Amino acid sequence: MTHDPSRWLLALAAVGLWLVLIGLIVWRERRAKAAARARSEALAGDGKETVLVAFASQTGLAEDLAWMTARALQDGGVGARVLSFADLEPATLKAAGRALLIVSTTGEGDPPDSAARLVRKAMGAPADLDGLRFGLMALGDRSYDQFCGFGHAVDGWLRRSGAEPLFDLVEVDAGDAGAVRHWQHQLNQITGRVAAPDWTPPAYEPWRLTQRTLINPGSPGGEAYHLVLEPVGTAPPWSAGDIAEVGLPERDGVTPGAREYSIASVPADGRVELVVRLMRRPDGTPGLASGRLTQDLAVGETIDMRVRTNRSFHGPEDQTPMILIGNGTGIAGLRAHLKDRTAQGGGAWLLFGERTQAHDAFFDAELQAWLASGVLTRLDRCFSRDPGDGRYVQDLVAAAAPDVRAWVDRGAALYVCGSLEGMSQGVHAALEAALGAEALLTLLEDGRYRRDVY
Repeated sequence: MTHDPSRWLLALAAVGLWLVLIGLIVWRERRAKAAARARSEALAGDGKETVLVAFASQTGLAEDLAWMTARALQDGGVGARVLSFADLEPATLKAAGRALLIVSTTGEGDPPDSAARLVRKAMGAPADLDGLRFGLMALGDRSYDQFCGFGHAVDGWLRRSGAEPLFDLVEVDAGDAGAVRHWQHQLNQITGRVAAPDWTPPAYEPWRLTQRTLINPGSPGGEAYHLVLEPVGTAPPWSAGDIAEVGLPERDGVTPGAREYSIASVPADGRVELVVRLMRRPDGTPGLASGRLTQDLAVGETIDMRVRTNRSFHGPEDQTPMILIGNGTGIAGLRAHLKDRTAQGGGAWLLFGERTQAHDAFFDAELQAWLASGVLTRLDRCFSRDPGDGRYVQDLVAAAAPDVRAWVDRGAALYVCGSLEGMSQGVHAALEAALGAEALLTLLEDGRYRRDVY
């Protein structure tokens, strides 16, 4: 034990700074929850019959639809209270009497991160939900085997718990406009309205492609492009972690909907930047969206796009340390967070994996500059196709497990961006091994473990 007073003072100062950091995190979360509560109470109104509207969202779409649902109820004379699944309890459902749930599925039947606590603590067995009547909209993608898997799991749990459906489950495949309009029809049955404004299609704005650069020439992987798009009118506000939704034109009488991309820039840049990999069908023809963005759209031409809020991937306060983990085009979402931080902040550590160092060291000059300035505290990269390397990003996490634990112990938040298949599961397993399954679940429930995977 030291008797040096200066060391004791330094230790006390470090503890004081740590307590201030924790206080800032708690204050920020309470402020966000208070704002959401105020919006929800405003929608509930005085003396109105109130319907609980709950959402389980990964990319923000389910949350958007939940607030649109609540507004539609209010416009029809029915109050609404909006809650995230992160704040949902069986007792809250039972007390509500009527509930409308908008539920996303990630990957092959998995719940969004915000639903992890409810799944773990409540959905393992039937609850007492006698007297509850509910409607459920499940969001999914039929390209996955477990289409709307989590939505079906919630529906089954509610029914086994004694709740009764107000109407049959509404399945929405990749934002299908017809299914969303069917949900609106069911809302009209609740409110008694004859008609309501159509929520679809989204209000896209024209954005002009001003620059497109192939950033991995010669790579053994598919070509990846850095795109710069500028608004034709006024740029909308957005935050690091938000998503660009690109509308696709009608082809052969069919409107293929939209595609989503992580935004690689921040509002201060005055433009939306994307990293898009050219995808090819089995016959070798370009994918519909990636082909249009990387091959067909000429520099100077415009495309329909909107910026959509993705609160589940918004960053913490600048003083909160961040561990950023990703691969491939997932560098886009991580780059935005790095652009949003300062050298005086809590520090950032990037772990990133790609194929070859010679061709796939995306944004290397920027990363080196951030290292030099102190915005980026540490950079670990691996390249799976390089002789003598052959590692994936989850291997970096496993190798650095003691340091990951140390960062988390001092309040770091974990952000993962990139491929759903392979990478995200591998990183999750490596983080579980490093931190423990229970600790990782706690981080997930506390909003300190966030993912933007696709």
